[in-house]
Amino acid sequence: MNRDSYIPGAKRALTMATMAFAANFSVWILYAVIGLDLQQSLPLSATQLGFFFASPMLTGALARIPLGIMADRYNPKHIYTLQMLAVIPALLILPYVHSLNHYLWLGLWIGISGASFAIGIRYVCDWFTRNTQGTAMGIFGAGNAGAAITLALAPLLIDHWGWASLGPSYAAGLLVVALLFVWLAPSSSFSENLKSESISSNLKELAHLQVWRFGLYYFFVFGSFLALIMWLPQYYVNAYNLNNEQAMAYTLFFVATSSMVRALGGWFADRYGGRAVNWTVFWICLVCLFFLSYPPTTMTIHGITKDVHLSIEVNLWVFTGLIFIIGIAQGFGRASVYKTIHDYYPNQMGSVGGFVAAIGALGGCTLPIAFGLVEDMIGIHSAAFMLLYGVLALCMTAMFFANKSDRLRKRIHHAQTHNFLEES
Repeated sequence: MNRDSYIPGAKRALTMATMAFAANFSVWILYAVIGLDLQQSLPLSATQLGFFFASPMLTGALARIPLGIMADRYNPKHIYTLQMLAVIPALLILPYVHSLNHYLWLGLWIGISGASFAIGIRYVCDWFTRNTQGTAMGIFGAGNAGAAITLALAPLLIDHWGWASLGPSYAAGLLVVALLFVWLAPSSSFSENLKSESISSNLKELAHLQVWRFGLYYFFVFGSFLALIMWLPQYYVNAYNLNNEQAMAYTLFFVATSSMVRALGGWFADRYGGRAVNWTVFWICLVCLFFLSYPPTTMTIHGITKDVHLSIEVNLWVFTGLIFIIGIAQGFGRASVYKTIHDYYPNQMGSVGGFVAAIGALGGCTLPIAFGLVEDMIGIHSAAFMLLYGVLALCMTAMFFANKSDRLRKRIHHAQTHNFLEES
């Protein structure tokens, strides 16, 4: 980004917002670590485990809409700070929770940390010009790497100080980040101009079919990313017989790489356009999910003189390689979706961006439950990837017809402006 692409204080604003988002994200996916122990200490089915993973995702999704609207109308720095402080008491209560029902209720409270994205994206957008929004939002979105912090740090805390230390340690860390944000993050006055707008004016854009379509795209590139963060550790344990530490390490690799390429994805979206990046991302993921969906299979072919036995299976290394490719593609896709949103709704990044983020986060809520249901019903581990394949096929169908409609509308407009068609 050149000097003319942002105003004074932009770099500090982006740095502090990204750090705060990473801290919140690390709290939001804390249940991915706790779930491994809970599955061993309580007899949970795959469906029950899915509900456990979904509880923080639900409030993290739904809270993005009202907090995003508030960030459009009021100073997002203040809202960001209050949001972080609101999560700290829930983390302090965590050591005293022991039943599944209590974990579910507490997860709803902890999930407020997931709403930080809608506030932060509004805060960051105030500091950068349109031609660098994709890169800036991509850098901010790299705060998804907070999940990697949890996957690496939480097992160490548990090994040294036990499970009871997990919640208070994260509470102390989030408090430090909140205080640093208050102290170092510059306060933007640009959002103050939007106070005069009514809430109805913020919400009217949400009625557009295009916004819902963007939400569907984000449901896959972000929602399935969240769901895989929660699901992969136990998948590695159950499908490949790895221990908890190995499962966390493989999941950490997926999360870290997918998060860090988001900034690069924003740069590509600035250079080549968000729609082109999205379409490429979808095709790459579709191919990978086709192979991941195939369950371990043994076939017997009755030959002329003897039977031929074939065994087909996606081994650990092939599985990890395909997941790595999907993670990289999703990182690009998350950045390109928000570049596209800013192209259409630059002044409603809190409300529209928060709504799209909410739909995406609902993927992190609904998909783990759906993974558990299909696994319990079909009885094979790869059923989760069969479901993701179907979700992606739906996204690609919607994008194909939307692109076709846009091209037709542009041709009609071109014809009308050149007097090829008469306006009625």
